[in-house]
Amino acid sequence: MGCPSPGYDIDIIDADGKPCSTNQAGQIVIRINRNIPIGIFRGYYQNRSLTSRIWHNGCYFTGDMASRDADGYFWFIGRADDVIKSAGYRIGPFEVEKALLDHPAVQECVVTGAPDAMRGKVVKATVVLTHGYSGNTKLQRELQDHVRHTTAYYKYPRIIVFADKLPKTISGKILRNSLRDHTLKQK
Repeated sequence: MGCPSPGYDIDIIDADGKPCSTNQAGQIVIRINRNIPIGIFRGYYQNRSLTSRIWHNGCYFTGDMASRDADGYFWFIGRADDVIKSAGYRIGPFEVEKALLDHPAVQECVVTGAPDAMRGKVVKATVVLTHGYSGNTKLQRELQDHVRHTTAYYKYPRIIVFADKLPKTISGKILRNSLRDHTLKQK
């Protein structure tokens, strides 16, 4: 993501509101000393409840999760509502998606969390295959192994759904929310 712009007091904080250490994941906030900087979202129209979720404790909560390296550069992990908490681990869906997209069988994919009684949530990947590949148990295992070897072991998708296409907005953005709530028809 780069470094914070001058004139903005930007930080990454943990769930307790404390600044994160180097390479620790947390939510990006903009601290407000006296004035709200120009261009910052001020709130939801006629909805104080929603506004208070993003504006509190002298901070604007962006909803973006990131970490900061030793040089001060921010590294995007995902949206706070997209981060998957599985068995105590925080898993950013974009790292898993990148690993899957490195496999020749994957044309496009999206990673979301799926409810799990033991772990809270597990990683679920919805995958559109490249022409010439067919979704089967062998390919599922191959994709899981590929992610295990490309990222941390615990980040692999325990559920893989093969789909003909992903739901998208008119501008082509994948509708993650609809994939969290519905299971697509398997190929």
